[in-house]
Amino acid sequence: MEFDEIYKSHVEDVYKYVLSLCGNAYVAEDVTSDTFLKAMKAIKSFKGDCSVRVWLCQIAKNTYFNYAKRKKFMTEMPEEMQSDDSVEVKLAEKSQVMEIHRILHRLDEPYKEIFSLRVFSELSFAEIGALFGKSDGWARVTFHRAKNLLKEGIDQ
Repeated sequence: MEFDEIYKSHVEDVYKYVLSLCGNAYVAEDVTSDTFLKAMKAIKSFKGDCSVRVWLCQIAKNTYFNYAKRKKFMTEMPEEMQSDDSVEVKLAEKSQVMEIHRILHRLDEPYKEIFSLRVFSELSFAEIGALFGKSDGWARVTFHRAKNLLKEGIDQ
């Protein structure tokens, strides 16, 4: 089966499964997107011991739990690092935001626009895909690539 067929056949089930785990449509869309990107990279290692749907849901569960661990880590920072009164933290956050915007500004299209529509305008992947006359899968993949390009720019 082609990966596009796998995506079309199972994206709704995976999304609903992740939504049942997290209860947040925005997070569910991101985790679903990441799930299919991971599955696309690992499709050759799929042995067929279970159905494709079960395999995808397992990837989705692990992806969501990793997301939840990162989120929990960020919210459990020491009190002094969370203080709204900390000038150092405010300055660091502001400089990081400016650096992210600088990197984002240098991205090629459609990455820059896809990232902005998703993050700042909070559009769904279906809405973004419709704007470009493409599928929601295309929007997911393009958004993921934009995130990776931003991460690479930050790490340099």
